[in-house]
Amino acid sequence: MRGLGWRTYLPRLLRFWRRSLQFRTVAITVMLSSVAVGLIGAYMSISIGDNLLSSRTEQINAEAARANLIAQQLFDDAPTTDETDPVELATLGVSVQNSIASSTTTPGGTGIALKRTPGQQTPQVLQPTSSRNFPDEVVTEEMRGQLAESPGEVLLQSVMLPDRKPGLVAGSQLSVPNAGIYELYLVYDLSDAQLTLGFVQQTLILGGLALIALIGAVTYVVVRLVVGPVRLAAETSQKLAAGQLEVRIPEKGEDVVATLARSFNGMADSLQHQITRLAELSRVQQRFVSDVSHELRTPLTTIRLAGDMLYDQRESFPPATERTAELLHTQVQRFEVLLADLLEISRYDAGAVDLDLEPTNLVRLVEDAVDSMGALADERGTDLRLVAPGGYFEAEVEARRVRRILRNLLGNAVEHGEGRPIVVTIDSNSTAIGIAVRDYGIGMAASDVEKVFDRFWRADPSRQRTIGGTGLGLAISLEDATLHEGWLEVWSEPGRGSCFRLTLPRERGVPISSSPVGLPPEEPVDGIEEAHA
Repeated sequence: MRGLGWRTYLPRLLRFWRRSLQFRTVAITVMLSSVAVGLIGAYMSISIGDNLLSSRTEQINAEAARANLIAQQLFDDAPTTDETDPVELATLGVSVQNSIASSTTTPGGTGIALKRTPGQQTPQVLQPTSSRNFPDEVVTEEMRGQLAESPGEVLLQSVMLPDRKPGLVAGSQLSVPNAGIYELYLVYDLSDAQLTLGFVQQTLILGGLALIALIGAVTYVVVRLVVGPVRLAAETSQKLAAGQLEVRIPEKGEDVVATLARSFNGMADSLQHQITRLAELSRVQQRFVSDVSHELRTPLTTIRLAGDMLYDQRESFPPATERTAELLHTQVQRFEVLLADLLEISRYDAGAVDLDLEPTNLVRLVEDAVDSMGALADERGTDLRLVAPGGYFEAEVEARRVRRILRNLLGNAVEHGEGRPIVVTIDSNSTAIGIAVRDYGIGMAASDVEKVFDRFWRADPSRQRTIGGTGLGLAISLEDATLHEGWLEVWSEPGRGSCFRLTLPRERGVPISSSPVGLPPEEPVDGIEEAHA
């Protein structure tokens, strides 16, 4: 579980990074400041370290040269004879060592050594001498060789002293009368310089961290002052989009943010006025359509009764009058259907539509709808086919509205199917039932597919309708599907036909995970390809 938490931490952080402008700004500022402070601190640390080492090196070099001068002068001032006592030479060596030690002022001096240069043949020999605890291992053969090649110079070499302390060895040559050439070595401990550098580096690190924290805090405060009004404007715009037209942004001060608030509030006032006016116009329009539809029912009933009487007696009329009676009967029926559709649309617009749900076997409902369209399909030479693989076909729906959707889809398929077969596919899964009506007719372009559910829209206005629709069938079907919390979708391509898919939930309130029927259905039906060709 702990590993799973770590795996989900990064996506949550990335999501928070994308969503929070304040966090993103502060984080970027802190990261860039850290890089800048780190580079400056590294440069200062290197520069201070180099200056400390250079200063100590120059000081040690000057002191080593002075010690060499003191030692050489003492050796030169000593009485010289061919029979100098070795004890006197040893005493002179100790005296030289003490004189050098007393003249040393550079801190960190740890030892003095006087070593004989190898490979000499002299009558008198001054025994090598060194101070107590002198680290002999720091004097390497390489340094001695370089010193032999550079007589008269002071050589410096960095070494590591015991206890892992940094140090510096200064070497030079001395000429001892009657004893030959000797090497003078001075060893200095540089741990004090290292401690100073460490203290400076620690100070730089702590100061850098404090500076970065201060920059982050200042950035947070500044960004909060800037992002706060923007966040408030975003929340206010969301409330406006949700329908709370009265909300406004508080106006404080005279700065740019206050100007933004005043401009936003002015825009909100204008939107509220326009939306209120449009809503009132919409209500007036809906009421007008509803009132006119209701008022037309009474005269329409009278006209329909008179038209039916004339239609029943049409055979006794002259041919012209008989044709007029037939046209009157057809148009009265069409007008009655249009009036019913207008009343249904007005109820949807007014939000006065309720569902009367009951468990329904949709396979039988689809079979009834296909049978009811059989006579019309036979007139057009269209073969209606039903494909029902089997499954959970019972659902909680209002049968009347679903039947109306199917009749609209089947009527459009017969109208535009060009006499080719029409396949009705129904299938289901655990959450939904899908019904697809597929024709192989003229099809529609992509621009027409986007408008197919618009009210009173026709794909081809010049095309004569033989079935006689109102232009509201698909709009009402979409409203019926939405009222069931379902989907009504369309696929179409010119020359390949169209497919409308209705997906309904099996239980009210249970969301649809996916439609069990493809759009268009993937499984071909025998004979369709030949008929389509």
